[in-house]
Formats: sequence, C-alpha cells, structure tokens
Amino acid sequence: MSTTTPRDGRQRPLCRLADLPEGSRGLLPDETGRYRLLVVRRGDGLYAYLNACPHTGAPLEWRAHDFLDHEGRHIQCGLHGALFRIEDGLCLAGPCRGQSLDKVELVPGPDGMVRLKEQGPLRRASGSDSRCSGPGHRPRS
Repeated sequence: MSTTTPRDGRQRPLCRLADLPEGSRGLLPDETGRYRLLVVRRGDGLYAYLNACPHTGAPLEWRAHDFLDHEGRHIQCGLHGALFRIEDGLCLAGPCRGQSLDKVELVPGPDGMVRLKEQGPLRRASGSDSRCSGPGHRPRS
C-alpha cells in the first residue's frame, strides 16, 4: 500500500483501517448497488481494484463482499471463475489470463483513515463508505 501523497492532492476518505475486516470487501456502491471498488485486506496490507473483470467488465463478487476463492488465496471472478493474484491483480487462470485488474491507489493516513486517490471512473463515485464493515458483510467461514 502506498504511503505517498498523490501529486494532484485529490484524496477521498474511504473508511477507517480498523473498520476494514480481514478478507474482501466491496466499497463505493453505484446507483444500482453494484460495488465499484473491491478491497482485500491481509494483515496490514491493502489491495484495491475496480470491481470489473477484464474479460467482460462483469462484477467480480460471488455474493455481497465475497471476492475471494474458497482458500482465500486469489480474487475469483464470480462469472467465469478467473483467478487473480491479490498482490497485483494479474489473471493467473481463466479467459483473461495475462490481463490484470485495474489497480486503485489507497493512501493510509496517520489518523487511521484510508483515503482513495481519486482517478479515472472513481472520480464520479459519490460519497464515501465510512463503514467498512456492517450489514451484508459475511466473513468467510
């Protein structure tokens, strides 16, 4: 996770790091309820991507906030089963092998807030999701 400040300074508070559960989480719902962003937390590491498979643009989650395979080792497309490496979004298996998810930069703050560096299509997303956990979150069992 980057600790540098974006050159243009545009950052949006996303949520508190302490409120972001281990595993995967969808954030920034659009007007249809589809999450625009997926975040995977592994310990202190955060990995964020646009919620769109490079093969079809389909949302990646199997169900609300469930983006990982059963072992929790890869991000898995709920439509075609493509597997993506969590650390860099590279597709390792499936119809988009060799392509990557679109990475989103998160910036941790000294105040415990995780901020989103606004870029591309995320600039149009409205508001922030200050609750990283809550209704609809189902940790993997």
